[in-house]
Amino acid sequence: MGIFKKKNKATEATEEKKVDLKQLALEAVNEKLNGTLYDDCIIMPKGYTIDVQIGRNEESNGVRLLAVIYIIKNDMFDEPIIDPVDAQGRTEEEAVKMAADIFFAGIWHPLSQSMIKKNPTHISVDYLNQHYDFDMYAQSVVRIGVSEEKTPTMLLNYIREDIPKYLGSKKYYWIRIFLAKMKERTVIEVRINGTVCSNLAEKFKEYVESWGDTDRFLCEKQYGVFVQREDDMCPFNKELVVNVTKRAIKLLENCNSPEEYKEIIKEIEELAGDKALASEIRIFVPEILAKLTIGYGEGDSLFLMKDGSSIEFRKTQLRSYFYIQQVLLEYLSKRPEQERVMKIVANSVAFREVRKAHEAGHEPKDLYVPGTSYSIGLEDYKVW
Repeated sequence: MGIFKKKNKATEATEEKKVDLKQLALEAVNEKLNGTLYDDCIIMPKGYTIDVQIGRNEESNGVRLLAVIYIIKNDMFDEPIIDPVDAQGRTEEEAVKMAADIFFAGIWHPLSQSMIKKNPTHISVDYLNQHYDFDMYAQSVVRIGVSEEKTPTMLLNYIREDIPKYLGSKKYYWIRIFLAKMKERTVIEVRINGTVCSNLAEKFKEYVESWGDTDRFLCEKQYGVFVQREDDMCPFNKELVVNVTKRAIKLLENCNSPEEYKEIIKEIEELAGDKALASEIRIFVPEILAKLTIGYGEGDSLFLMKDGSSIEFRKTQLRSYFYIQQVLLEYLSKRPEQERVMKIVANSVAFREVRKAHEAGHEPKDLYVPGTSYSIGLEDYKVW
């Protein structure tokens, strides 16, 4: 009996085609960037690297439909910038060229501006007795299917007053606004550092409705890049949060008593080396896991309970929040036993409230909360 299966010619041809198409996409975008192609990515000055992945690749009515995903990394980024681009052409060569044009006119424009500090707009940020100054760089709106007679609208202007409420202590933030409409289907998506911000998406509903009914695919996209003027002074990094969160998950899914829980708190504090960070991990692991598994709607806000009052700010302003969420998404992707998951979720305040609502006859999917409330018992607690 053969242990190794021999690939058939069709499989080999498909794999070869995918590899060639990626190379084609890299070469197309590098013609514009003039970087260095090395090890299946483009190396640019100032520590930037650009990789591409091929998503959809199909033919419809003689037109090649292609999705190219551009991944930009830099040591100063907490998260890579991921820019998915839909393109089309009569051939694959035409499609990857169109994708490269959109990428270059889109996210790469404000990034290149930020490298030489060209025409920045000052953005002042104040929250929780903290102050940060950012320089904003934005590109023209990328439009597909929209009549050239229609004057382009700066999409960032719709959320200009809200932007400072979403920027925190990180060195870099970026906002991606994506609006699309075809027939009865509408897509409105606003992401900050890759995270969907549902409250910001609401700001564009009336604008997209003004496009009216259309049988054509209409799309508008804009990026904004925000660079903090000061260096990142955060006392911990993403790697530490990820490692401590992974350990906290293991401990919490095996916790069987209040006494064990107290020991878990001690171990998390020792691993984190910081009581505030340890508290954030201990609190948000069950809260985020409850949101991911139960499926109730939640807004962009956090509510810090302090001195008998509630102070509202945004999840994007607490860097540990999405580090923790990323670990939990990876944890759930491995399909852990439900019993272990529920041991963690049982520590969630939101879970207990949702359970009460469910007992009163409400379905979790129909529930919506504006955000998560939490408290840190430290006088000098600072949100990073």
